[in-house]
Amino acid sequence: MTQARSGSATGLPNLYPVELTPPDLTPYARGTGAIPYIWTFDSGRPGPHVAITAIVHGNEPCGALALDWLLRHDTRPVAGKLSLAFMNVAAHEAFDRDLPDASRWVDEDFNRVWSPEVLDDPDRKLTEELRRAREVRPWLDTVDVLLDIHSMQSKASALTIAGLLPKGRDLARQVGYPALVFNDQGHAEGLRMRDYAGFGDPTSPRNAMLIECGQHWEAAAEGIALESAIRFLRVTGSVDTDFAQDWMATRAAPDPMQFFQVSKAVTIQTDGFRFAQDWTGLEHLPQGTLIGYDGTTEIRAPHPVTVLVMPTRRIWRGKTAVRLAEPIVV
Repeated sequence: MTQARSGSATGLPNLYPVELTPPDLTPYARGTGAIPYIWTFDSGRPGPHVAITAIVHGNEPCGALALDWLLRHDTRPVAGKLSLAFMNVAAHEAFDRDLPDASRWVDEDFNRVWSPEVLDDPDRKLTEELRRAREVRPWLDTVDVLLDIHSMQSKASALTIAGLLPKGRDLARQVGYPALVFNDQGHAEGLRMRDYAGFGDPTSPRNAMLIECGQHWEAAAEGIALESAIRFLRVTGSVDTDFAQDWMATRAAPDPMQFFQVSKAVTIQTDGFRFAQDWTGLEHLPQGTLIGYDGTTEIRAPHPVTVLVMPTRRIWRGKTAVRLAEPIVV
């Protein structure tokens, strides 16, 4: 792995204005238990352990801003337990407004290390992300329902990644926001946190959803993150149904929900990958449209209506270039 692909230097220039200022997490360092930056509150009443996680990637401040709001407003569960967790804090602390993409990770992608083969491998190099994943894993094993807040490289409408299973889509439908919901198959390069253990097990009642709140640094992403968090907490019964009503009254009514199934995650196989156009995501393409080339191999739209999901600017072998989806009725 070259320096441009490892460490914090992703080598990507910034195409967008930085409209968000990451919050100072120093006040949250001690947490409420043995794990720094994880705050867990117990209502003392029966109910699930509900959790919201942010800054799995250090260059995605919207989730940290949403958790900061919830903590400053003394959010507490009315049933079960509630955790608010800042994940890859080392990457977050490296954020630089002049090179905002550089803090996505410290050593490797935190959201690709969640398989037992990686977490339990004693011979694997101990990166900062693997160290933190192993540190938070015992806590994550206690979580019943998870919302993981992310954002995207390019400007596009917010969406939910509902994972591999129908139960993820069901949770997204209950939350009702964002309006676009994609079931997908993950990434070849490694397992995401939202698919870890019971979250990705069809026989387990544990469930998770991952939201992408728009472009990383656009101001609107903060409101999308907080609205998603509030709706998620209400639906899971962690808070009352009128929780944060004054703030929610300022928000527009959500759009009708639309559902999509990803049929393929295009994994880059060569050093000669290139897109045919400057796709930004959520384009609806007719079947046969040329999407790009991986070396000499053409990648074309496979469905009558093919939707592009989060085409990457990180054109590196082994990365997911884009996911190909089609609309579905559920």
